[in-house]
Amino acid sequence: MNRTQGKTLIYMAALGFLAACTSQPSRLDIPAHAVVGVSDAQLRPEFWIAREPNAKKIVLDSKAIADQNARLMQIDPSVHDLEKFSSTLNGADVRSWIGKLSQYPDEDLFDAEGHKLERSQLDALMQGMALESVPETQRTRYGLVVKRAALRTFPTSLRAYDSADDRDIDRFQESALFPGTPVVIAHESRDGQWWFVLSPLYGAWVEKGAVAEGAASDVFGYTRKSPYLVVTGATAKTVYTPSQPGVSELQLDMGVRVPVLADWPPNKPVNGQSPYTARVIELPIRAADGSLQFSPALLPRIEDASGDYLPLTRANVLRQGFKFLGERYGWGHSYNARDCSGFVSEVYRSVGVQLPRNSRDQANSPAFNRIVFTEADDHERRTAVVSTLEVGDLVYIPGHVMMVIGHENGMPYVIHDTTGISYRDAAGQVNRVVLNGVSVTPLTPLLFSRKDPFVDHIISILRVRP
Repeated sequence: MNRTQGKTLIYMAALGFLAACTSQPSRLDIPAHAVVGVSDAQLRPEFWIAREPNAKKIVLDSKAIADQNARLMQIDPSVHDLEKFSSTLNGADVRSWIGKLSQYPDEDLFDAEGHKLERSQLDALMQGMALESVPETQRTRYGLVVKRAALRTFPTSLRAYDSADDRDIDRFQESALFPGTPVVIAHESRDGQWWFVLSPLYGAWVEKGAVAEGAASDVFGYTRKSPYLVVTGATAKTVYTPSQPGVSELQLDMGVRVPVLADWPPNKPVNGQSPYTARVIELPIRAADGSLQFSPALLPRIEDASGDYLPLTRANVLRQGFKFLGERYGWGHSYNARDCSGFVSEVYRSVGVQLPRNSRDQANSPAFNRIVFTEADDHERRTAVVSTLEVGDLVYIPGHVMMVIGHENGMPYVIHDTTGISYRDAAGQVNRVVLNGVSVTPLTPLLFSRKDPFVDHIISILRVRP
């Protein structure tokens, strides 16, 4: 989700976001952890896999997934097909990309120490973008991301929060980029330390040290190299090496694809270490002059990775989702984690399916099989549709997304990356539970606010299936 959507989400949380409706809690146990209706057994993927009759059935094969991804690039305005950019960038386009994101804050913000950001600080952020120096035309430049890097609203690492005691939602954090992601380099900050880049799924400011500039052929050639590995764990790390810091203990998140150097001699050391207990992969690095180079690296065999994207089955979607269970909520991929839309994106990326970055764009994407709700849809119709949810379906309300994991006693359950839930107990009292992590909860007992059922505010259901 993005900065604007997040404000909606926080306001809902203040009202009792994800509260339970009065008709359900009396039939649900409230365990010691206070998450209504959830037992310890339900915190394991095998529990839900055993209840799914089509768990191992292929939902979409590799060709259907490739067609789906191509359709996303062709018709979804929130994504960017970087290879189709012209050889020059228009200055008006660049200023528009930046201007849509980097707008002067219209509300008070506070730094990490709880101090209100002064107008002079905000003015400096606006001036630091150096929009007046954007040329009318410029050569289109490309790069590869060399390490996990924050995408920022402004060219700054300054954190900004809605209140003096908030430390969860940094309003200047937009998203993150991962090693091997191609970008178009569109503009440089006044201090020369930041670039505004467009990745396939997002445009924002990134520290220059996280991107190596190279020719288009090298950048896009890297993304197509074969054979390759796909990270299938929540994260994986390369081995430590003092001889090549650029590939030392580098974090690779779920779904990241890296080339394998299959012809590497088994007795030839990689950065001073024998490769026989690891897989030799190739990673982009940034040379001293900022240019793109490539280096071998070792990914230990104990790391969770596959020789291809996992088959898209309901069992695999469940297993992949539960690999994040308990991870701290990270707005915009901050705190070395991810948020609700990042969570579902990476689960599906591990099976080869690309999703737009933000929950709003996912919910509205014309490229997917969706059920769309409007204010004209009454509670009965919505409830009837919710009863037909299947494993892997994505359920959206403004600013939030959940992934369906199955049904228990006629009730759908979801896994999602959430700040917290509230519900009404059998006595009618609202209980608020702070979660701040990837969690399992029932769906139908939830409310959008203290009065409105959650179901009544679903805006769409995205189904990654034919």
